Amino acid sequence: MTARIGLIVNPVAGMGGKFALKGSDDRALVEDARARGAVPVAPARAVEALRSLAAAAGEIELLTYPGDMGEDEARAARLEPLMLGSTGSVTTAADTRAAAIAMAEQGVDLLLFAGGDGTAVDVLEAIGARVPVLGIPAGVKMHSAVFALNPRSAGELALRVSRGGVRRFVEAEVMDVDEEALRAGAVSARLHGYLRIPAVRALVQSAKTRSGPAEEAAQAGIAGYLAEAVLEEGTWMVGPGTTTRRIMEALGLEKTVLGVDVVRSGGLLARDADEETLLDLAGGRDARILVTPIGGQGFVFGRGNQQLSARVIERVGPENVVIAATEAKIAALGGRPLLVDTGDARIDAALAGYARVVTGHNREIVYRIAS
Repeated sequence: MTARIGLIVNPVAGMGGKFALKGSDDRALVEDARARGAVPVAPARAVEALRSLAAAAGEIELLTYPGDMGEDEARAARLEPLMLGSTGSVTTAADTRAAAIAMAEQGVDLLLFAGGDGTAVDVLEAIGARVPVLGIPAGVKMHSAVFALNPRSAGELALRVSRGGVRRFVEAEVMDVDEEALRAGAVSARLHGYLRIPAVRALVQSAKTRSGPAEEAAQAGIAGYLAEAVLEEGTWMVGPGTTTRRIMEALGLEKTVLGVDVVRSGGLLARDADEETLLDLAGGRDARILVTPIGGQGFVFGRGNQQLSARVIERVGPENVVIAATEAKIAALGGRPLLVDTGDARIDAALAGYARVVTGHNREIVYRIAS
């Protein structure tokens, strides 16, 4: 029997990441980013995922919406899709919901969507758990547990489903952060509900978890050590996270919520910097990057810190990346590796391997990073 795979692409998802916009829900901000040179992220990541399905083109029926909501990406991956519905010149969340309903009514075996948490919420509100879904990660935050690790993993998993290689599906959390509140400096995340996804843990990310009170002492140890012994010299690009916030506080500086701040010789040089600002500041030999992995997920790059892009990492040098994490955060991974998903396979490969992780005052471990 021919498998039916649905495809929805949110063409503006992820465009705000490199411009420090915290998301892509606000149309005016997206247009501003576009005017500043932002290019779509989701279409290319959707094409990357679909290339895995191209080898089984005769075994599947791909259903999608016209233009850049799926048709263009399918054809770029050398697939001939079946068209459903129609859209205007500018696509909206209403188009995403209409596409999800149409594909659920067609009884797809799996609905692929390229976007972020906001797109996941749209799919949830439209069809609930009527059909299994899988997110191709293309947004800014992606706190939800409905996304594949990267586009390649999404394509591989969709191929397994189409060939009957996945028998079990599980409920996964759909989370989203209020972007307007986030831009005002407050993190307001909530659980919207659950979608059904393929139960293949090795190819799907976990939900983001928050640091608990028990980690505060460990974070303080990391913060004191790095503030005294490391960050007082050179230029440091400090990524988002509660651990990095404690480090900034130890320097007497305020941390941007889910932003990248730049510190030089212990003082604040740039606040909530975008990719271009970071590239400008990365020219000197003393530039380094300080990041902490996302709790529960283990992502070091590619989730919520797209300002620290592949271009920035290359200019700074992968060898000049410092990772800080409490031992509890590392233990919570259960042996799973830390992850990178910069969108550049060459930079991901350069970051992969084994890296030192600062876990306390003058304490380090060596831990694996996978791409």
